[in-house]
Amino acid sequence: MAYKTDIEIARAASKLPIQEIGAKLGIGTDDLLPYGHDKAKVSQRFIDSVQDRPNGKLILVTAINPTPAGEGKTTTTVGLGDGLNRIGKKAAVCIREASLGPNFGMKGGAAGGGMAQIVPMEEMNLHFTGDFHAITSAHNLCSAMLDNHIYWGNSLEIDIRRVVWRRVLDMNDRALRQINVSLGGVANGFPRETGFDITVASEVMAILCLAENLKDLQERLGSMIVAYRRDRSPVYCRDLKADGAMTVLLKDAMQPNLVQTLENNPAFVHGGPFANIAHGCNSVTATTTALKIADYVVTEAGFGADLGAEKFLNIKCRKAGLAPDCVVLVATVRAMKMNGGVAKADLGGENVDAVKSGCANLGRHIGNLKSFGVPVVVAINHFVTDTEAEIQAVKDYVKTQGSEAILSQHWEFGSKGSEELAKKVAEIAESGISNFAPLYPDDMPLFDKINVIAKRIYHADEVLADQKIRSQLKEWEDQGYGNLPICMAKTQYSFTTDPERRGAPTGHSVPVREVRLSAGAGFVVVICGEIMTMPGLPRVPSAESIMLNAEGQIEGLF
Repeated sequence: MAYKTDIEIARAASKLPIQEIGAKLGIGTDDLLPYGHDKAKVSQRFIDSVQDRPNGKLILVTAINPTPAGEGKTTTTVGLGDGLNRIGKKAAVCIREASLGPNFGMKGGAAGGGMAQIVPMEEMNLHFTGDFHAITSAHNLCSAMLDNHIYWGNSLEIDIRRVVWRRVLDMNDRALRQINVSLGGVANGFPRETGFDITVASEVMAILCLAENLKDLQERLGSMIVAYRRDRSPVYCRDLKADGAMTVLLKDAMQPNLVQTLENNPAFVHGGPFANIAHGCNSVTATTTALKIADYVVTEAGFGADLGAEKFLNIKCRKAGLAPDCVVLVATVRAMKMNGGVAKADLGGENVDAVKSGCANLGRHIGNLKSFGVPVVVAINHFVTDTEAEIQAVKDYVKTQGSEAILSQHWEFGSKGSEELAKKVAEIAESGISNFAPLYPDDMPLFDKINVIAKRIYHADEVLADQKIRSQLKEWEDQGYGNLPICMAKTQYSFTTDPERRGAPTGHSVPVREVRLSAGAGFVVVICGEIMTMPGLPRVPSAESIMLNAEGQIEGLF
């Protein structure tokens, strides 16, 4: 059987006007700011008007550690949302926006796949409604105002050796990781060393995702630390008087984006990806609004459960007062085989022993999620090469872990293929058995929080951090930031900091290279191993094959 490509399926979609999608959730035309016919932003007026309503059920979709074989977390999120609507539930999907850089590197699209997609797919994976451009501009406005302040006399007495605010760009560009600025003489300012991060790693991105409204947004922006004085006292963004103008640039970006699935069900796409270097969750505004107007909200967290789900549960849920009713852990037979030692080229052949061997990674994620007090169901995202014996091996293994695995064929059949998964998720969510609690309390010392994540989630023996890092953490505690949660920056491919160590390794350490205080966002970023906050392009970037065809259509993006 010949299957259509994702982009062919998306182009053939029968989309409804976005006003009809909004009507399904009770959002009136006056509360939608259209961006064309098939996407719109939801007004703050509407968001404020529904805050007193009770919440629907919250479903978190996460996954095992990603492999080149593919897991399909977003595809499953969309498929499950469609499946819940199919069985009569009023459901909405909440996913994250796509970063431009990886789309031109090696990642491809971020709107799902097959018959479980969100449309318009091409626009979603490119400029969409301009949110990331607004975040980039707001962040770099702060950068420009900081250097401008230093140039015009530096009345805040900023120590230019202790400027911690970098610049951002939504593109993979390793050449910008570490640079010198203000070269060229007196007219250009005072030379100093700085660098670029990718936009999704910006604290402004994190603040947009965690802020409740525009007032909260500006307060958080103002609380960002941009530099230190010689006496080590912090200089805040509000000291530069940049927070007001930054809020203006982010006014529209703060409003959630409403689009639709291939089956014309509502989907909110808002907030940043990259749970390996950021907290990687859909925005609090989108999720909490959806919970007020839908009976079920299906949202995702980036990469594997050791990163995205851990941050969703320890950071987002803590900050927004959320608690998931059920967690869906996505796995594939192909990924199990790869974790079991099978090369990517050999994944097509049946290998039950490799599946069984690779299930250790899946089992660890199940145990980790259950430690938060949440019920877990495993979704086996079906590939046409999967055999009955391999599928059964995964089901049998998951049963030994006290959970249930359900085969879902949403990629091939849409909601018809995810109906069984949807019924099971609804059954668990409505049973009320979730007893969620974060992994550590607010008042635990910062280094102890890092230890908890490293030992209980990564199953490491120890955290390696030199005295400079430990002293910095203690200094932040003395300044009143000791109650903040931790945002780990680590490779997504392994429980360790070595991307080549698959499965469920033990006997490893977590080396901490750097710590960054995100005082406005409200967490401490802990950079581990060799992870970079500005990615580079691969040897052969996807951009080389992306172009317009004779009909003016985009080719090579998906």
